[in-house]
Amino acid sequence: MLATGTPAHADTEFHATVEPGVEFPSDPAADLLPADPLLHLLRRATYGPSPASIAEIRKLGPAAWLDRQLNPATIADPVADELLARLPLAGLSIAEIRARVAAGQLKQYDWTPMWQLSFAAPARAIWSERQLYEVMVDFWANHLNVTCPYGDVWDSRTDYDRAVLRKHALGTFADLLKASARHPAMLTYLDNRFSTRLAPNENYGRELMELHTVGLEYGEADVKDAAKLLTGLTVDTATGAYRYDAAGHVAGAVTILGFSHDNATTTGGEAAALAFLDYLALHPSTARRIVTKLCVRFVADEPPASLVTKLVKVYLDNRSAIVPVLRALFTSDEFAGSAGAKTRTPLEDLAATVRILGYGPPPSGTKTFESLYWMARNAGQAPMYWGPPNGYPDVAAAWASPSGLLVRWNFHLSVAAGYWPADLVKPADLLTGMIGARPATYAALIDATAERLLGVRLGPAQTAALAGFYGKTPASPLKSNDPAVGWLYPYLIGMLLNSPNFALR
Repeated sequence: MLATGTPAHADTEFHATVEPGVEFPSDPAADLLPADPLLHLLRRATYGPSPASIAEIRKLGPAAWLDRQLNPATIADPVADELLARLPLAGLSIAEIRARVAAGQLKQYDWTPMWQLSFAAPARAIWSERQLYEVMVDFWANHLNVTCPYGDVWDSRTDYDRAVLRKHALGTFADLLKASARHPAMLTYLDNRFSTRLAPNENYGRELMELHTVGLEYGEADVKDAAKLLTGLTVDTATGAYRYDAAGHVAGAVTILGFSHDNATTTGGEAAALAFLDYLALHPSTARRIVTKLCVRFVADEPPASLVTKLVKVYLDNRSAIVPVLRALFTSDEFAGSAGAKTRTPLEDLAATVRILGYGPPPSGTKTFESLYWMARNAGQAPMYWGPPNGYPDVAAAWASPSGLLVRWNFHLSVAAGYWPADLVKPADLLTGMIGARPATYAALIDATAERLLGVRLGPAQTAALAGFYGKTPASPLKSNDPAVGWLYPYLIGMLLNSPNFALR
């Protein structure tokens, strides 16, 4: 069903301004969304608007709301905190996992901590108040991908999430890059822990440049020198922790992408490698790569060149600090004019479904989180599960398939009706919980539900088609015993969530 409509909340206290000379392509997809800049910001900077987040941003205004989200430590997050307490292994350090193995509480190579981390991801995406932070953790988890679960990082992947991605998600990219380069999970995943003076391994050095920083600007000589420079960054086999092994480092001058270092001694190899990582983090090509990916994530699959250029300067002027880049992005004219230019990925679609319905987590247990994870996996995007080092794709074309669309349609109805997961907390009376008192006609029912879920009313043809699903016309009176306001009401919700309106982010 193709849903179109008019904005339900066109008037708002916040109006984006467009600088003279800034032009936006005509995009009919923008007509499927409400002309409300507050909802536009929520769709992009969160995992989807929820009734609570809509009320919050209307109360605070966009500037204060964004300031708050960019400083997540100031946001109380009791619901997410309680949910994560049910998954106590998800945040364990390497030492804690190994201590539990020694005590017989976990088995050697046990995947349980990684599974708990995986199940925590949809819970955080849906119910955390620190929405932009969670979006950025996911962004970096893809940019600096270490597959989870994955056998060789059984004891380090949860620590990688805690000590690298979460710690530096809104810090500087330079610090994030150096933290990942010295973490056992990355060193294991991309083989640098096995790179020695006698046999330098080129895998991490190549991906460090190609995927993590400058892109395809390197030559084979750069790869070879990078591999030599990064030798010695390894993992202590006894403890599983990072250590620098001077005896395994290749000394000798290197020149890599314009970076030169005498690398004169094996004992100074770690400092030389860190200098190289700082150089890469602040390289103009890295700046362009990072801000382009941020623009793809938050603005458009093909982001405006004008915005990328502006954000490269912000990135370099702030020495890779991410918050100034995000602030400039979300307050830009290009962002304001990008409605309709992004489509939800499967994980975003699932999280947005639960959030817009306003359903809560069950009071106990973890089965719901596991179910949500498997629903995302069935749709092709289990959190952190992407196998190659480049991370999940973030453009619509990568997710466009009939089978993928069918999976989404199925989970829209399943979640709305409470079929699966069955223990989400939803209103005792779904109709009243969604729109209040029973409307007088089928058209009024469809209008109210569409406004509630999509922010727009549908056009006459779409409204007639939905009424026809119930064997009615838009003008038909709506009776208290009609299935449309009873057991068939979830089908109206599902059909609206199946619309292209909801597919757009």
